[in-house]
Amino acid sequence: MADLNEGFRPEDFGLDAGEEGDAGAAADAAGSEASPPATAGGGSNPPMAKDDDSMRNIDLSRMKMVLDVPLKVTVELGRTKLLVNDLLQLGQGSVIELDKMAGEPMEIYVNDKLVAMGEVVVVNEKFGVRLTDVMSGVGMDEAHSGESV
Repeated sequence: MADLNEGFRPEDFGLDAGEEGDAGAAADAAGSEASPPATAGGGSNPPMAKDDDSMRNIDLSRMKMVLDVPLKVTVELGRTKLLVNDLLQLGQGSVIELDKMAGEPMEIYVNDKLVAMGEVVVVNEKFGVRLTDVMSGVGMDEAHSGESV
């Protein structure tokens, strides 16, 4: 099973790259002289002042408060448009043709925001979705509107 945090960056939650977990806070609390985490450029972050530590702890506690907030996850199979007359003609056994081709990636929305693309799988006789592309940054809705991945 994939890590639920995979594909998300600390910056998405207003944190610096070195503030992903409590490991840094635990090391600071223990008084260890651990070197600061390396950045993507190979350098290191400047040492944090005590005020920065308290701000980080506040930010982490705020983030922990929202971890239990429920989110609506929607996987969109496809769309179509119907005339009212066509809708009234539908009955049991009718087939509604959708705009997506079989095997085409599904759009995955969290609270109506496009966050990923995925493929349909079956898990314990239930449908599931395997993430194939996780969006990042602003403008995710435009990233895949009208185009296939």
